[in-house]
Amino acid sequence: MAVRLVMMGAPGAGKGTQAERVAREHGVPRVSTGDILREAVQAGSPLGKAAKAVMASGALVSDDVVIGIVRDRLARPDAAKGFVLDGFPRTVAQAEALDESLDHAAPLVVVDIEVPTEVLVSRLSSRRICAPGATVCEKCGGKLVQRPDDTADVVRERLRVYERDTQPLVEFYRRRETFRAVDGDQTPEGVARDIAAAIASVLGAKR
Repeated sequence: MAVRLVMMGAPGAGKGTQAERVAREHGVPRVSTGDILREAVQAGSPLGKAAKAVMASGALVSDDVVIGIVRDRLARPDAAKGFVLDGFPRTVAQAEALDESLDHAAPLVVVDIEVPTEVLVSRLSSRRICAPGATVCEKCGGKLVQRPDDTADVVRERLRVYERDTQPLVEFYRRRETFRAVDGDQTPEGVARDIAAAIASVLGAKR
């Protein structure tokens, strides 16, 4: 059965890493909203042009544009056997549009990686990036510094905004039999095992 997965999780929960892992293991594309927005802009498609104009103004791309771009991406042949959505949907309206665009050949599995706020703050505030600074990057030998938006106070605000904006979406999905919450406060390997088990439990129940 095709794997159709929505990966959810707060900043620092590791959903991007886990989404890539699931996609690789199942041989399906990982569809990241940011990636396909940039791709659409570069391709110069009508939706890409609309997104570019909005992004250039500093505003958020509308639901209609994002939904259209995601629909176009999921219509490609490589998504016929499934997909992993990372960063979409972000709103209930986007989730409803996704439901409308899918057939019933396979269930839509929704996994929410749950991590305590204090753990997320610790993870993000200790993150460093390559730039002039005091610590040396093991990969490239460059210096590492903290991003301005990774300080503890800013991280807490980002998490507060995420919870405020995403809670309605979590509740929208939580009522479904295909929703699974996974403990993200463990090793990446442990999270991966729990996600695999969550997917298997949904697909097994639908056979």
